[in-house]
Amino acid sequence: MHLIFRTLLLLLTARRRRPKLDLFETSSLPMRVLPTDLDFANHVNNGMYLSLMDLGRFDLMIRSGFWKLMRRKGWGPVISNETISFRKSLEPWQRYSIETKIIGFDDRAIYFEQRMVVDGEIYASAFIATRMLSKKGPVTNEEIFEAVGRRPPEDLVLPEWIADWRANVALPGTRRPAPHAWAA
Repeated sequence: MHLIFRTLLLLLTARRRRPKLDLFETSSLPMRVLPTDLDFANHVNNGMYLSLMDLGRFDLMIRSGFWKLMRRKGWGPVISNETISFRKSLEPWQRYSIETKIIGFDDRAIYFEQRMVVDGEIYASAFIATRMLSKKGPVTNEEIFEAVGRRPPEDLVLPEWIADWRANVALPGTRRPAPHAWAA
């Protein structure tokens, strides 16, 4: 809920005030660190980075027209995996941008790379695996490509290390058990 007003503002203005994008282009969303983004150390809280990055993905989806298509079809995005690395802290009132692009697909997910950038310098970088879900279950990439009316560019190849990362950190599917054995 802490980002509800910025999310609503983005949903209302992204398509009207900013240029259209192709789904496979890079979105650059200008931002400023607000007091609600900070923790007791007076810098952006580590968990807040991932919440703010949601706005970057919304920006890409809205400006490319995919958001409207997705809502019309009753699809909803969910994150299945994410990892983030930090380099520098974002400070109060600092201007930055959230850079977002799709870096590839596999049979289960769409992969995004996102960066927090200040004056051309990366402060944080994240990799996010997402899926589209419908009331019937997961939406296949083929269904997505068909709805978009095109396939990804041929040079959009998922880095091998991303496939390895996903395989090594994924939890079992919801129809398989995932017992917790830490507690005695």
